Amino acid sequence: MHQKFLELINVGKSFTRGSTTTEVLKGVNLEIAKSQFVSVIGHSGCGKSTLLTMIAGLELPTAGSVCFKEREIEKPGQERAVVFQNHSLLPWRTVKENVLLAVNAVFTKDSKAQRLARAEKWLEKVGLKDHQNKFPHEISGGMKQRAGIARALAMEPEVLLLDEPFGALDALTRSTLQDEVLRLHIENHLTVFMVTHDIDEAVYCSDRIVMMNNGPRATIGKIVDVPFARPRERMAVVESEEFAHIRTDCLRFLFSRKHGGGDAPAPAAVPAA
Repeated sequence: MHQKFLELINVGKSFTRGSTTTEVLKGVNLEIAKSQFVSVIGHSGCGKSTLLTMIAGLELPTAGSVCFKEREIEKPGQERAVVFQNHSLLPWRTVKENVLLAVNAVFTKDSKAQRLARAEKWLEKVGLKDHQNKFPHEISGGMKQRAGIARALAMEPEVLLLDEPFGALDALTRSTLQDEVLRLHIENHLTVFMVTHDIDEAVYCSDRIVMMNNGPRATIGKIVDVPFARPRERMAVVESEEFAHIRTDCLRFLFSRKHGGGDAPAPAAVPAA
């Protein structure tokens, strides 16, 4: 029997502040296959980042289950690494020392030389070999995000969770890092779950785009399959009619929700395809 890789089963999430309880998510069902790249889009307050933090194990669902390889996620684990919009590098440590923090925490049985080699390998993969001994204030925003990605991948996770990872970067740096992540995704058979507000980014990067209805009690409104083969050549993809069609589909969905369009019912089960 085929083992399901990553699954959200009737997930709900509520937050209580004082005497007020807000139901952010309700009845979310989603299955993600190994090595898929899935992006989540939707208006602010629809629970996109909450879904990501529950997959990371940083939050627990109020209802339903979030499962990895058919085991309920109850806490963070090295098989699920997170990259946030804020790189969160420690300013008093060099780039290499920041990556080593993750390596040392996960590979406790490795020798010091082996751990150093792991850190250097991933810094080279993200193009920071010549900057590994610099401090965060000495490198650009794009390099800081590369360091954050290297730190996450140095844990050798099976799932990479990206929360608006390129949102603070200029367009050219953003495009370069998107291509870098896609390359690493293919080379390392990573499953990627990305939260983004950028529709073009979602269409270019993803195998599937999950569009969320508005909160509170947000559900999945629609899922779009993205047919482009990998590896992807940027200009060939973004200049294609299919790209324009999918982009318009996503824009139409978000526009309808912004202007009070009726929320579609959540699907009972969404297979990994």
